[in-house]
Amino acid sequence: MKIKKILVANRSEIAIRVLRACAELNITTVAIYTYEDRYSQHRNKADESYQIGNDNDPLKPYLDIDEIVALAKEKNVDAIHPGYGFLSENSAFARKCNENGIIFIGPDPEVMDALGDKITAKKIAVKCKVPIIESNKKSLTSLDIAISEANSIGYPVMLKAASGGGGRGMRVIRSNEDLEQNFDSAKNEALNAFGDDTMFLEKYVENPKQIEVQIVADRHGNIRHLFERDCSVQRRHQKVVEVAPSFNVSQNVKDALYKYAVAITSQVNYNNIGTVEFLVDQQDTIYFIEVNPRIQVEHTVTEMVTGIDLVKTQIFIAGGYKLSDQQIKIYDQESIETYGFALQCRLTTEDPENNFTPDYGNITTYRSASGMGIRLDAGSIYQGYNVSPFFDSMLVKVSAHGRTLDGAVRKMTRALKEFRIRGVKTNIHFLQNVIHHDTFRDGKVTVNFIQNTPELFKLKLPQDRTSKAVKFLAETTVNGNPDVKYIDESRIFRTANVPTYNRTDPFPKGTKDLLTELGPEGLCQWLKADKKIHYTDTTMRDAHQSLLATRMRSYDMLKVAESFAKNHPNTFSMEVWGGATFDVCLRFLHESPWTRLRELRKAVPNILFQMLLRGSNAVGYKAYPDNLIEKFVEKSWENGVDIFRIFDSLNWVKAMEPSINYVRNKTGGIAEAAISYTGDILDTKQTKYNLKYYTQLAKDLENAGAHMVAIKDMAGLLKPYAATELVSALKDTVNVPIHLHTHDTSSLQTATYLKAIEAGVDVVDVALGGLSGLTSQPNFNAAVEMMNKQERAHAFDMNSLNQFSNFWEDTREMYYPFESGLKAGTAEVFQHEIPGGQYSNLRPQAIALGLGDRFDDVKHMYAQVNAMFGNLIKVTPSSKVVGDMAMFMVTNNLTPEDVMERGDSISFPESVINFFKGDLGQPVGGFPKKLQKIILKNKKAYTNRPNAHLKPIDFTKEYAAFKKKFQQGFTRAIEMEDFLSYTLYPKVFEQAHQNYKLYGNLALIPTKEFFYGMKLQEETLVTLEPGKTIIVKLLSVSIPNDEGLRTVFFKVNGENRFVEVFDTSLNITKIEHIKIDHEDTNQIGAPLQGSLYKILVSKGATVKENDPLFVIEAMKMETTVTAHKTGKIKSVILDEGSMVKQDDLIVTFE
Repeated sequence: MKIKKILVANRSEIAIRVLRACAELNITTVAIYTYEDRYSQHRNKADESYQIGNDNDPLKPYLDIDEIVALAKEKNVDAIHPGYGFLSENSAFARKCNENGIIFIGPDPEVMDALGDKITAKKIAVKCKVPIIESNKKSLTSLDIAISEANSIGYPVMLKAASGGGGRGMRVIRSNEDLEQNFDSAKNEALNAFGDDTMFLEKYVENPKQIEVQIVADRHGNIRHLFERDCSVQRRHQKVVEVAPSFNVSQNVKDALYKYAVAITSQVNYNNIGTVEFLVDQQDTIYFIEVNPRIQVEHTVTEMVTGIDLVKTQIFIAGGYKLSDQQIKIYDQESIETYGFALQCRLTTEDPENNFTPDYGNITTYRSASGMGIRLDAGSIYQGYNVSPFFDSMLVKVSAHGRTLDGAVRKMTRALKEFRIRGVKTNIHFLQNVIHHDTFRDGKVTVNFIQNTPELFKLKLPQDRTSKAVKFLAETTVNGNPDVKYIDESRIFRTANVPTYNRTDPFPKGTKDLLTELGPEGLCQWLKADKKIHYTDTTMRDAHQSLLATRMRSYDMLKVAESFAKNHPNTFSMEVWGGATFDVCLRFLHESPWTRLRELRKAVPNILFQMLLRGSNAVGYKAYPDNLIEKFVEKSWENGVDIFRIFDSLNWVKAMEPSINYVRNKTGGIAEAAISYTGDILDTKQTKYNLKYYTQLAKDLENAGAHMVAIKDMAGLLKPYAATELVSALKDTVNVPIHLHTHDTSSLQTATYLKAIEAGVDVVDVALGGLSGLTSQPNFNAAVEMMNKQERAHAFDMNSLNQFSNFWEDTREMYYPFESGLKAGTAEVFQHEIPGGQYSNLRPQAIALGLGDRFDDVKHMYAQVNAMFGNLIKVTPSSKVVGDMAMFMVTNNLTPEDVMERGDSISFPESVINFFKGDLGQPVGGFPKKLQKIILKNKKAYTNRPNAHLKPIDFTKEYAAFKKKFQQGFTRAIEMEDFLSYTLYPKVFEQAHQNYKLYGNLALIPTKEFFYGMKLQEETLVTLEPGKTIIVKLLSVSIPNDEGLRTVFFKVNGENRFVEVFDTSLNITKIEHIKIDHEDTNQIGAPLQGSLYKILVSKGATVKENDPLFVIEAMKMETTVTAHKTGKIKSVILDEGSMVKQDDLIVTFE
């Protein structure tokens, strides 16, 4: 072999392919690379590698003939392999090699001149009587000539680069205007890709197949074909999937193709590897397109079905060997056969959902495929590699071989599923859609298959759960959880042990089963007839809302839910949902409240679930359209709620009645209407909320359709002897079960429960010991013991129940930043009447407003505001109004007298204004008229239900618009429940939605890591789904770089992984380009990320519609952005050469 040393004049995948062939032949290799390409793997695969070009020139040095040949001479290279693209079809390069005594591994320059130029190639084809597509007669030296020739041929035409392939410079042109817009950009693209901007036009054949024949020829006059490849699956004239041999193409057509290919190449004494390309229309008419005098990207499939190494064959031919020599072993045509089918998929960093916009950035994770029948030809792809915008978007070619096409497709499907590429977008899921499509599998694809098959773009997005979880852990480790205001580094958390239970045992029968069996009325009759006292466990809702600012996570609830269901199925109900937990889930815990409900329902199928529902507000803080409340109730039932505790913050029956009806008519659940208790019925001086008021209210609720009546003592004001009076009176007044709820803020309420139980209350709300007392509910464990051996005792396994208390006590430790600081019960509650849930949140709010040292003033002002407002029922959201006003008055050092005397000049809180307007309904006895006038000023109040003013939701129209807006880029299906969340809390939902896209389902992250991040060398487990758990270990956190980025290194399932996180504590301002406002039609932005290659307008210039404005270059492709209207340029924001991201503002119109 006379070739001892080869320089590969190319980069990335094809360079590596050639280097591997050389290694098999024991040939010394030289690689070249540009500074931008210095981390590419082809550099390290060679025996020697050298940088070419200046550091600021990423691409053009690969086209620098003189520098490449000079380097080859300097390094005593015998031959140069050009690969594909770049200089591979440049005859001047081949001549330069020959002139310098270097073998060019490819056909002779004369052959390249004859066939490499597509125009001269057509003349050869005509001479060989091969049918061709009509093309231009004159050289396209100017746009005017091009337009003239196009009109002569007749539109549509194809504009193509004479010296290259791969879709570079190629455009379908359907009018003179199209040609005007595309001519220059196509020439520039061709020049950048091939070093030659010669263009030609040819008639565009509609909807054909593209079939190419592989030719191999030596320098001794021997030519063979290696059969054909079907390259019809293409986009923008770039091949996406190739198949060898073609499927569902007639043998007559194939034979004609072989004959034509051999005839053309024989005519010019072809002498290396080459490909002859044809179009075959619907009538099996064949048209010659071109000859590619080089190795093709898709050569792998031919190698797989023939067993012939085309690159080594190239080298041997260049070394002077005959096809029949032992080194090559290609004998006569009949000796060559194909075995099975092979297909190749080009895996690229393109985003199919965004018009295949090239993506670039760091590869944070790379796991490739392997196994029987799979071949990978990768470029530079490894963890940490930076995908550059200056080079082709292809990462790896995946080739699959099988005995049948179906077998090859199955192998390819498996291989694509095995890939894990993170950090950049890829086309993997699009490729899966292509190869699974019946048109592809039946061999019926044409070159328009992709553009005419919209279902290919219905992509299953990668969930990317591991990367998102790790990204969140890195972010929280560096910057902390924004909801955690301080961290006690010395605190050591205890392990919370889940009480034992048998996973395989069936769930014991419980109250949920009774509801299914008896129905709502039947279950209520059963409850009234049962002498035992029943318990509702509020641990998973009101208990943590009252003690821990509603911050309890689903992660901890789900740990223990199934165990509780199996150990204590005799619990009447579990309050798990509604109230403030809904928006806190979305706002602070980054969870879906609906998912929480569904997952808890799966874990606890046997116990009734209870929610807190605001009659006019559902789980919001303002009035909503009636049909929205109705839909919310319906979906809540479908997702797991059984008991709807319906209340109104002002005890207005008119506001509760619709929701009671929704529960009765739309669900199989229980409508439990609540009496919100305030004051003291034993105090004869308090005439507004006396016993008669409460009994009449209960009767009105029963008449309105309530299955049960609840006493909702949200501030813990119901004293023991008052409970005796109230419960006794209610039992005499209504014929439905009575359910008592209170808060133990005074530490008196266990005694209240004792008296209520003696008076005949049916159910009481309690919380497991570890989350009971103070602003929470009385202690579940203690209440059961209190009733032990008594007439109404309800037996529970106390050893087990105490274990659950211990679990929550230990779990509670992780929530220490959210503790209210209340250390003991306080009798002050009987003066200020602040509800328990609000009390625990009021101190943090006061501290946030700088009133931490004036909290006593806030409490006293709360009582004064309540009196000023007419002594309200205080429960969310009316309690919030009183609290807001109290905070406002303390902050501004106002007294009630100040408000009454100079209220005209005071700007009151919005919640207070809305309250007096009637947004929360009508209070008992009406509003204080003078104060209402002062607060509303000129605003008009109304007296009917606030919901009555609101236009119904058009669910069909608005849900469709919602899905369209929020589904893109979202990895799970958008559902009606999401729309309900959005309608209740638009901004909160939008932020939660964005958070999910960034970090995935954060309910899966363990609580300690969710709130506090990770410490060095710490390991945690994240269960993504049953049977899929990742092990994450924090290895290191780097010092910040100049841009404020820290690199956080993890070991994930034993493999290294890194995440870059911006350290917000450094106060470094990140310089970012202005983004366009999509609503402003005068702003024109970048349609994709890349380099701002050319700006074609200037400030003050007048442009017409469709005039070119600027050109974006990305991955060697140019995109020209044109004016969408006629107008004057107001400003050009960025300079040529700027790197831009999608939607960066570039040009503005006046």
